[in-house]
Amino acid sequence: MALISLEDLDSLDDEQLNDDITDNPEPMDEEGAERLLAHWQAVASTHQVSIPPEMTGPIQEMTHNNQQREPLPFAPSTRHEKMGEVVFEERLYPAGHWACISRGEDLYEQSISKGFMKLMRFICKENSAGRYLGMTIPVVSNINIMEDGKSFEKNVVTAFFLPAEFQADPPQPTDPDISIVYREPFRVIARIFFGTTTEETVGRQITLLWEILGDPDNICRDSYMVAVYENPGVPRRRNEIWFIRRSP
Repeated sequence: MALISLEDLDSLDDEQLNDDITDNPEPMDEEGAERLLAHWQAVASTHQVSIPPEMTGPIQEMTHNNQQREPLPFAPSTRHEKMGEVVFEERLYPAGHWACISRGEDLYEQSISKGFMKLMRFICKENSAGRYLGMTIPVVSNINIMEDGKSFEKNVVTAFFLPAEFQADPPQPTDPDISIVYREPFRVIARIFFGTTTEETVGRQITLLWEILGDPDNICRDSYMVAVYENPGVPRRRNEIWFIRRSP
């Protein structure tokens, strides 16, 4: 494999990688595949995760279909702004089927990375439909807080909402670690942040949003959600921290 430097990775953004694939309907050549795999390996190393060889195919297919991502529908309720900037907003998400996997690695970022790799394989033909299912955004991780009110529990559930085409009759995963779960509607308070999603950065965002909200009594304090909208390789990717409203 040709060596790739940190400078190469800095200049190798997702748009360039997608152009290499979508501009050419033929299968990716060996050099392009090596560049793409090296890019993902470098990103994974920041989460202390390695990418096994069997991920090469799903990575190529997900990158090839990167522009065909279906947004998770929601109904906006209230939006709070300050000096023209949205500070947070409340949303209602619909009931529906989610593909979910739970991982309990040493680090939060390892759990979400390893969980998402399994979801990628489910999306890319390792399912009862035997086809590429399509991707929805955001990918959402559920985290629970330990009794100290700060530390994350090891088990993290990472999930994505099945595309509309499959909501009525969800394909089943071949991987027994993945479950198709029907979730009832839920209401969240969402605030955007940018960059990586590690236990440190997510914990900081939880603290910040509590400072903004004050101390409302109808929001869960022991469970939160992290929504990721972009490929992990995007340097300044968009994420959101979601606080969950308790049912009345």
